[in-house]
Amino acid sequence: MMQQIQPLRAALAALALTLAAMIAPPGPAGAQNLFEPVIKVNDLAITRYEIQQRARMLQIFRAPGDPTKLAREQLIEDRLKLDAARANGFTLDEDQVTLGMEEFAGRADMDAEQMIRGLEGAGVDRSTFREFVRAGLTWREFSRARFGPRVSVTEDDLERARLAVSGTTGVRVLLSEIIMPAPPPEMEAVMQRANRISEYTTEAEFSAAARRYSATATAGRGGRMDWTAITDLPQALRGVILGLAPGEVSDPLPLEGAIALFQLRDIEETEVPDREYEAIEYAAYYIEGGRSDAALSRAAQVKADTDTCDDLYGVAQGQPPEVLDRGSKAPDEIPTDIALELAKLDPGEVSTAITRANGQTLVLLMLCGRTPKLEGEGPTAEQLTNFISSSRLESFANGYLEQLRAEARIVELDR
Repeated sequence: MMQQIQPLRAALAALALTLAAMIAPPGPAGAQNLFEPVIKVNDLAITRYEIQQRARMLQIFRAPGDPTKLAREQLIEDRLKLDAARANGFTLDEDQVTLGMEEFAGRADMDAEQMIRGLEGAGVDRSTFREFVRAGLTWREFSRARFGPRVSVTEDDLERARLAVSGTTGVRVLLSEIIMPAPPPEMEAVMQRANRISEYTTEAEFSAAARRYSATATAGRGGRMDWTAITDLPQALRGVILGLAPGEVSDPLPLEGAIALFQLRDIEETEVPDREYEAIEYAAYYIEGGRSDAALSRAAQVKADTDTCDDLYGVAQGQPPEVLDRGSKAPDEIPTDIALELAKLDPGEVSTAITRANGQTLVLLMLCGRTPKLEGEGPTAEQLTNFISSSRLESFANGYLEQLRAEARIVELDR
């Protein structure tokens, strides 16, 4: 549902009121008429208030990219989608929209009312969330009705899909990374810098920025990471990386207290099957002081004194129990920033690239181990058929949306 963004489980689950502090206050536009039209899509208006509200919601959802730019693009597409559906006699009743809100919130283990309360606490009106869901759900159901009869899956299609997921080959990528700390007072400035970096087209530019701004261990070598299997990356990041051509830089990806960018340097298919994991066990030891010299010195001492996750129990002895967090989680349950750091580590290795509590707490992260998935029979014919059908349906829908955009009269009045 809702192809407009790819919400991260961890980001949505973090819809606590503390996220309100991450949202930049309204700029000069706040002194202008918020309800005046600033974009016209055919005869439909988009107001400044709608853009401001959608941008705030996207920032809470940690959608990659510039929230205001993405909000404008999404709202234009929403008008095109809803207008096309209505023109074809397709609308949803309010009960269907309410069920769609429950479905969306359920992805973060919430109900709709819990998500709405979190959004309202951060300054986002419930109607903003409702209209966001209405547009996405209407487009999904309308696309199924319009293009579903045109989608078919043959035995040859299934065979090709079986080969693609059989594990006989793998894909690995060569990335460079920049992860910039972004505590709330600096969030807007860091995002502006990240947007500039995302426009870079050369490895030299990106490398220089990594050396200057990145807080990771790779900063000293220009952000260059080693070859990484695509399945070792967080699930939410895989699609972003595979959508890049060599040399391209991703849109900024908001993390907990930081903003990340990635440049794809190379990609190749290997004869070694991609590894998949059932669970990943890791430990996090929390050190007060953020990235201060004292905190980093303490982290270096702990790193020197430990070889395994069990050693951290001795380090934390006599301290409050909350300073050490150890557990085993399925890969898709791990926060994106932690999953990204774990992908670089072997068991017993440590990362100090992550902070919490708005940058006031340094996280010493150690990988304990990975539990591989057991070999099974693979996906069923029904699962493969559904996957292929969904992909083709999405392709038809995206093509139709591009046609609607090309035929529409879109006027941006504030440009």
